[in-house]
Amino acid sequence: MRSIWKGSIAFGLVNVPVKVYSATEDHDIRFHQVHAKDGGRIKYNRVCSECGQTVQFADIDKAYDSDEGDRVILTDEDFEKLPAAEKHEIPVLQFVPTDQIDPILFEKSYYLEPDSSSPKAYVLLAKTLEQADRTALVHFTLRQKTRLAALRERDGVLVIQTLLWPDEVRAAEFPSLDDVEEPKARELKMAGTLVESMAEDFDPTEFTDDYQIQLRQLLDDAIASGGKKVIPAAERTEGGEDAEVVDLVAALQRSLEAAGEEVKPAPAKKKAPARRKRA
Repeated sequence: MRSIWKGSIAFGLVNVPVKVYSATEDHDIRFHQVHAKDGGRIKYNRVCSECGQTVQFADIDKAYDSDEGDRVILTDEDFEKLPAAEKHEIPVLQFVPTDQIDPILFEKSYYLEPDSSSPKAYVLLAKTLEQADRTALVHFTLRQKTRLAALRERDGVLVIQTLLWPDEVRAAEFPSLDDVEEPKARELKMAGTLVESMAEDFDPTEFTDDYQIQLRQLLDDAIASGGKKVIPAAERTEGGEDAEVVDLVAALQRSLEAAGEEVKPAPAKKKAPARRKRA
């Protein structure tokens, strides 16, 4: 794993240097769009809606459109001036009972690794969280975005889970649930009996992503059998003109048409007269 952030946890007067790593990864098979006729990759250009030109990443800034339609353009320098972008500290705000944090608030998980020659303070904080059976609420700033986060211990390792802000969770308002008759005692008893008959300890290793497994099998079988849908690596060509070059030619063509000029083919070169052979 590669560290994505470095900083320190501020736990009272104790400072715990840490490195941050993404705790999860996506194993979904990725697809890209191709031309159904020949399997060529579909390319997209970043085209400006004002001038019609292709724009490089270095020339792209971020903009905000207000409700009234006013547009504010911010550069990287503007974002760097914000206080959140300068924080490399994870301050502990308070310790709360773990069961008071609604799971709907959890967003993304990160592992914390001690980043000092002596991880004693790290182990102290991890043990304290384990024995207290509480979760530490912290402020965590990553990629210029400040989040409320839950800091907890998992198998001796500190884990941070970013939390959604309360206004980011939608209210569940469904009129179809209004004035619904309460379940009868007999119905609740039967449903409870069914729950107990299916009750087990949770073991995530017992469950598999059958869709991804079957999709991988489908792809492997297709490659093994060949056919029209499979283009061997030796036959694939990613050549041809780059999309930006094609756009440039098209833009020049439109400019000439707008100016009333016609692009004429280049005149054919005249062949040099053949030399006479000496007798």
